[in-house]
Formats: sequence, C-alpha cells, structure tokens
Amino acid sequence: MAILFSGDFHSNAAGELSRITKKTLLSLYGGEQFDAIQYHIILGDGGFLWHNNRRTDAYNFHALSYRPFPVLCVIGNHEPMLGMMDDLEEADIGIGETVYKIHENPFVAYLKRGKIYTIDGFTFLALGGALSIDLEYRIPNVSWWENEYWSEREKEELFTLLKKKRSFDFVLSHTGPNSINKKVFQDKAINSGKFLDKVAVLNDEVDHMILCKQWWCGHWHSDMYYFDKHKNRGYQYLYCDTVILSKSQGFAAYNYGESKTV
Repeated sequence: MAILFSGDFHSNAAGELSRITKKTLLSLYGGEQFDAIQYHIILGDGGFLWHNNRRTDAYNFHALSYRPFPVLCVIGNHEPMLGMMDDLEEADIGIGETVYKIHENPFVAYLKRGKIYTIDGFTFLALGGALSIDLEYRIPNVSWWENEYWSEREKEELFTLLKKKRSFDFVLSHTGPNSINKKVFQDKAINSGKFLDKVAVLNDEVDHMILCKQWWCGHWHSDMYYFDKHKNRGYQYLYCDTVILSKSQGFAAYNYGESKTV
C-alpha cells in the first residue's frame, strides 16, 4: 500500500504527463512499488476541464487510464473546477469526506479545502488555493476564478475544525505557508513584498496551530525540501520530482529534476 505524490499537472501544458505515465513510473520505481500504489495525489493545478480543452482532457484521461489507481487533486489556483463546484458531482470513495469527481474511468477528483481525509491509513488535512500573479493576462471566470481564495465561510469552518483536531500525519496544500515560502524561494519576485498571497498567509496560521509530520506543496514549479527544526517537520515542494510514500518503506523519491535541501 502506497501513495504517489506529484506537483502541478496543468493539463499537461508543459509535458507534465510524461513524469507520471505508467511507463515512467515503472522505470523509476519498478513493478513492486508501482503495484503498491493505491492513490496518486496531485498537489494543485491539475488544470482539468478547461474551456474548449476536451480533446486534451480526453488524451490525458486515456494516458492515466493505464494506471490502476485513482487521482486525487488538491485545489490549486489555475483550476476551472473552481467555477463549477456547485455543479460537480460529489463522490464518497471511503476516505472520510466526499470529493469533487470530474471523471469516472480513470477516477479523477478534487479534494475539498479544509477537510480531513484518511488515505492509505494516513490522516491528511487538505487545504488549497494560491495567488495568481498574472491576473492582467487572465479573464475572470474563463481563465481566473475569484475563489482561488477561500471564502469566509470556508475559513470559519476550517478554524472550527482545528479547535477540535490539531494533529495530522500530513498536510496537503498548493502553495506552502508564507513564512516557509519566503525562506525557500528568496529569489522569487513574489517574495519581493509587491504581492501578498492571502492563501499562504492562511497556511501560516494553520502551520502555527497544528502538529504534523510533513507538509506537501506544489505551485512553485520547483523541487525543494525544507526542514524546520523548531516545528520538527518538513515541507516538500514538488514539480518535476515524484515521491512514493508507504508505511512499510517510508519515502521513496525519484529526483527527476534538481532537488535541494535548504
């Protein structure tokens, strides 16, 4: 039993599919580890369901259908499903909370923000969203959705939940906590002070409230790892790399791109 983690997918806009095909995963991990995968978690910006993108979606779903495990996406910021949440089917797949199903075979769904899921015996707090810094090039409700930020109701429900439970095995988000982002990506323009990502600030609040083993992120298009000695937990950012997690073997990571420990 194992979980595969990968970074932003973007509907394969930059060839991200090649990193997670059956052929690639078998070559990286071998048949035994591949056969042990029960779920694949994409850490935001799955990018499925873009307007006028049915042919691309069909191609991606066909390629993913060769792998026998479901795909669970964290909600990112470049997500057309953000404008469809009231219309999407909710599915109960036995992991605690329901998910937003977008495809049946292969099964592809989005995890809800602010919910707790139990996946392969691990407890996960699912977060999501992030700031889009390219809004001047995007069209509201076509290529950008206002609810990339959490609603006030979502935030209230999250903090009500965290009053009852504050210990998790892992956290799943798209961007990381603001304070960690600034430490890991000091050279990024978004850390210049010109932009304030309210989702990352929200993640900071959560980060200070909870206990967990590790925090999983995407969004930054980099493969980086940061360990906070004071909180005694790691923050794993993925884009090109994939990671397999299992209780029996711990972490098995393949360095597809350039990873660094900060």
